Amino acid sequence: MERLVLGKKEIDAELLDDLEALLLQADLGMAATREMMAAVTEKVRRKELADPQALTAALRAALLDILRPRAAQWSPRKGETQVVMMVGINGAGKTTTIGKLAARWKGEGFGVLLAAGDTFRAAAVEQLQAWGERVQVPVVAQGSGADSASVIYDAYAAARARGSEVLIADTAGRLHTQGHLMEELKKVKRVLAKLDPAAPQQIWLVLDAGTGQNALNQARQFHEAVGLTGICITKLDGTAKGGVVAAVAKALPIPIRYVGVGEGVEDLRPFDPHAFVDALFAEKTG
Repeated sequence: MERLVLGKKEIDAELLDDLEALLLQADLGMAATREMMAAVTEKVRRKELADPQALTAALRAALLDILRPRAAQWSPRKGETQVVMMVGINGAGKTTTIGKLAARWKGEGFGVLLAAGDTFRAAAVEQLQAWGERVQVPVVAQGSGADSASVIYDAYAAARARGSEVLIADTAGRLHTQGHLMEELKKVKRVLAKLDPAAPQQIWLVLDAGTGQNALNQARQFHEAVGLTGICITKLDGTAKGGVVAAVAKALPIPIRYVGVGEGVEDLRPFDPHAFVDALFAEKTG
């Protein structure tokens, strides 16, 4: 994750300008950056911040104010079958996130079933089946090109028959600008509602942190189309600046559920605002 590090100098207009540029370069976006800069600039005006270290502390506090309301975890409930429908564009890490969630919830003692609803790409079904084998969770799949809603409908019926607490449904990776594919997601929702008016209980969007502000556009359009109840942000371990987490948190009232920080099964972690801010502001070493 890109670190926000301030040089050792006095607080002046130049430092504040540099700081604003740093925040924007870190993908925090204009709205979150303006809110944070307004908070610290007011403290500077009141002479409440004596040095850059105090300024950094004030920045951290301002960022936490944005992130804290979005930190809310969700877990399956015993004794009922709930559907977590996963959406997102190709390459965001959706199928990998599903596999990691399956491993987590299975490890917590829940019955888990996976639905290979991304029938648009044969490789997507194979990838999900490979994850199912890896974490020892069954996968319901049909042939390539099968109707996605039909696959997920059958999987939900199977999950209820088996008494599984959670069905994680993969859906076709898609560009958020492709309207007919958004309509397919709406169809999946309608079909599930025939089995259970409350289903899907959760709809989570997987975003690649490396896509920067485009991730915010994706979040807005998926939310408008299907009504998101959670966001998982992947690839925070690589070159991603990570600030897009704040941009999304500022723009949309949707909980950030998990962040992906590596390739391992254990590298999907519940979103922790304090840990995230610590990583963003950590001093560079070496």
